[in-house]
Amino acid sequence: MKVNIKRVDKSLPLPKYETQGSVGFDLLCRESAEIAPKSIELIPANVIVETPPGYMLMLCMRSSSPRKFGLMMAQSVGIIDTDYCGEDDEIKIQVYNFTDSPVKVEKGDRIAQAIFVKVATPEWNEVEQMSDTSRGGFGSTDHK
Repeated sequence: MKVNIKRVDKSLPLPKYETQGSVGFDLLCRESAEIAPKSIELIPANVIVETPPGYMLMLCMRSSSPRKFGLMMAQSVGIIDTDYCGEDDEIKIQVYNFTDSPVKVEKGDRIAQAIFVKVATPEWNEVEQMSDTSRGGFGSTDHK
């Protein structure tokens, strides 16, 4: 699969898959930033990606980012749609500093990763009653 990508700052390398078994590619911080304690900021990731039809690009923190930086994604994961690929649509990582101190992220730091995920868009079939195969909701399997 070939995917169109544009770097905002060409002094930084293209994202890459770090190992042969990697499913996600690392996203780099385009510019140094300081994130205040208990605050949310957007970190520019230096790329605009044209996600192919039938896919989404899912953004996740690298597993080392909470330990190394004291940061987590404010919304757990990010979703990049296929139509988010215009000239001003640089991917940004929304991070939350959960520490009591400012966190410094340097230009070029690997902060998050992105994964192409195949998706489908369903056609709704509205019904008056659902089938009778309910198994309960939150925690319902703990009570059996």
